[in-house]
Amino acid sequence: MYEGKIVFAQLMEHLPLHTLRRCIERFGGDRSVKGFSCQDQFRCMAFAQLTYRDSLRDTVTCLNAQSAKLYHMGIRSDVRRSTFSDANEKRDWRLYQAFAQALIVQARRLYASEPLGVELDSAAYALDTTTIDLCLSLFPWAPFQATKAAIKLHTMLDLRGNIPLLVHIDDGKSYDTDILDVLTPEPGAIYIMDRGYLDFVRLHRLTEAGAFFVVRAWRKHGLRRLASRPVDRATGLVCDQIVRLAWRASAKKYPDRLRRIRCTDPKTAKTLVFLTNNFTLPACVVADLYRCRWQIELFFKWIKQNLRIKSFFGLSENAVKTQIWIAVAVYVLIAIIKKRLALTASLYTILQLLSVTVFEKIQLDQLLAQSHPASSQSTLDNQLNLFDD
Repeated sequence: MYEGKIVFAQLMEHLPLHTLRRCIERFGGDRSVKGFSCQDQFRCMAFAQLTYRDSLRDTVTCLNAQSAKLYHMGIRSDVRRSTFSDANEKRDWRLYQAFAQALIVQARRLYASEPLGVELDSAAYALDTTTIDLCLSLFPWAPFQATKAAIKLHTMLDLRGNIPLLVHIDDGKSYDTDILDVLTPEPGAIYIMDRGYLDFVRLHRLTEAGAFFVVRAWRKHGLRRLASRPVDRATGLVCDQIVRLAWRASAKKYPDRLRRIRCTDPKTAKTLVFLTNNFTLPACVVADLYRCRWQIELFFKWIKQNLRIKSFFGLSENAVKTQIWIAVAVYVLIAIIKKRLALTASLYTILQLLSVTVFEKIQLDQLLAQSHPASSQSTLDNQLNLFDD
């Protein structure tokens, strides 16, 4: 019988704790702290994410019910609700952002060779925004409408492995295009966006940086055709054209040529129009890349259903951002473990198993290898196998 570490402790061993300590030191997280360190706070919040706790009181009650195992979880101090709440309210959320970004770097290395589903050698990123509704009277720092509050998660997803490369948290009044102001364009990479990102000034910055974009176009944009390329209409393609912006104001914002690709979705018979600054990729590949953008929609659906980012443990901006960044860190940690242990189960299955076994003494690889992905394949395909065409 296995008499080693409990499952939660084995999970934490996959974290680069030396990096967490550096982040804590960098932002002074443990300055003037006598008990309940930042590491304790992270572990308690990670426990809440892994076990689907809905509130601070719920988390503290469950942890104290297993008080004899807190030391084995790596929690070195008593867990009190007031202390836990103060930590979320006052300790700089940026240290958890920095730690999550360090985990993202590790995950991207592990998933660098993952198939994209499209014949493409360069990196491909999907950009989108999701809104989380809040109560205006409780979260007045996040105004959205006259009687509502909300925050927006502007996200850039690496399509190789579904790793969130960039997350920008802002209030509900921010624009989707704000993420284009904070990202650093990667030369040669392709950024895939919906119509909400059709801002020619910002798109021209990507072009000047040597990056490419694929964005869905509005029908009303004035475009002047310069040349046409032959297309195979049997594949659903309607046209492949070289164009310029016809309106003088738009042409000043984006003076270079663009490529317009029009295609018809064979399932819905809906006609889609894309604009891109990439003139070398086949038109069918450009259309397939836009279909891959659905990955980020399912990423938002997954984290909202399986992580605690819709009900918050604190009311301040610092507490909300702390919870979101720790949730991102837990998501990336599960992805890292899945790759390191060569697991065939989905992230959903892994999280479900961990949620009921965190206090058990069983080897982590044996526990997760016991899952039966085939039995839940239909459910998981809808969530994580994002585009099957």
